[in-house]
Amino acid sequence: MGDSTALLTDRYELTMLDAALRDGTAHRRCVFELFGRRLPGGRRFGVVAGTGRLLSLLREFRFGDDELRFLRDERVVDPATLAFLEGYRFTGSVSGYREGELYFPGSPLLTIEGTFAEAVVLETLALSVLNHDSAVATAAARMSVAAGDRPLAEMGSRRAGESSAVAAARAAYIVGFGATSNLEAGRRWGIPTMGTAAHAWTLLHDTEEDAFRAQIAAHGVGTTLLVDTYDIRTGVETAIRVAGTGLGGVRIDSGDLPTVAAQVREQLDGLGATGTRITVTSDLDEYAIAALAASPVDAYGVGTSVVTGSGTPTAGMVYKLVARQDSAGGWVGVAKASADKGSKGGRKAAFRTLDAGTATSELIVVSDGFEALGAASSHPDARPLQVPLVIDGEVDAAHEGHAGVEAARAHHSRVREELPVRALALSRSDPAIPTVYVDAEDR
Repeated sequence: MGDSTALLTDRYELTMLDAALRDGTAHRRCVFELFGRRLPGGRRFGVVAGTGRLLSLLREFRFGDDELRFLRDERVVDPATLAFLEGYRFTGSVSGYREGELYFPGSPLLTIEGTFAEAVVLETLALSVLNHDSAVATAAARMSVAAGDRPLAEMGSRRAGESSAVAAARAAYIVGFGATSNLEAGRRWGIPTMGTAAHAWTLLHDTEEDAFRAQIAAHGVGTTLLVDTYDIRTGVETAIRVAGTGLGGVRIDSGDLPTVAAQVREQLDGLGATGTRITVTSDLDEYAIAALAASPVDAYGVGTSVVTGSGTPTAGMVYKLVARQDSAGGWVGVAKASADKGSKGGRKAAFRTLDAGTATSELIVVSDGFEALGAASSHPDARPLQVPLVIDGEVDAAHEGHAGVEAARAHHSRVREELPVRALALSRSDPAIPTVYVDAEDR
């Protein structure tokens, strides 16, 4: 067993469990659903990310001696609940959208079925993973759209918590970033890593030329030299004089980037370095990247904006009980009715309707019981969106590790082609396609 994830949990989940064990409702079969009521930030689509991470964390959701001791010492639950938690294993089932899939308001991204006791305690873990990773992935996908065919590198570790930085690199890679500066993300998830030198390297040396010569001696002429520590024009001239016209690239980290990039390209070409690439890395977000579309830029490095969701650091997802068995064993759809925070009860089956390969709606079939799950055949032009992730407590390992990341990246690349053109605009707007609910009994 690895490090336990069981206390990555809000206290009220265990106090609910404690009370449910007392009154006998803890063992009622329930269906919980993780979804977003809206797309935050006026985005036109969202991207699911974090699923593979969550499944691996679910494997370690066990209450060992240390966790039980803490709960006992803090008097969080009573002795009977401690005994239940000592043997806790999630034996239920989870289905959901594949990682890398697009989502819209109301999309049932995860459906968790089990007893109330088994499923309620997973809320905080599931939300903390998917809210963070999906926010990063959604912002990063917009940057990927804006960048077109130009490569993107994630380099925001210094602007995030140490664990969040690794998760953010993973999410960005899934939606089209080609590399990360974070070595742990490279080791853990198999993401290509990149990086050469910062301004400290140039400042360490007596002259910029000394710094460039030393870097080339260590890494060869294919390296990328940072040319804006002092004066950009002088830096470019020095870089080519030292490296020759075969220099791999120059990096610009300051200034009015469209203007500076054009000037640097003209200077490089004038010096004969027509193959030397220009990378820009100065406070980029999707809007700045889009503004550089007509500029002679070859690659982008993005930091703060990608790891913080470009102004939307959480996806705003919730985890709600949507169906349960009653005292007689029948299934009942349940829903919260609060103003602006309501939910739609019932088990959901989700499909994306397509017209000539372009998405037209998010079709969600709703039922109190299991009728929704058989709805696929009634809409042959729709693509089913949910897949099994956990069956009777057994995690499908295909979604985990390096292989899971690569599968999610490939899936995202495919499904993004389904988006209508209006979805690719960066301005605030309604979701690109509507969410349509239908009752299973009506089909």
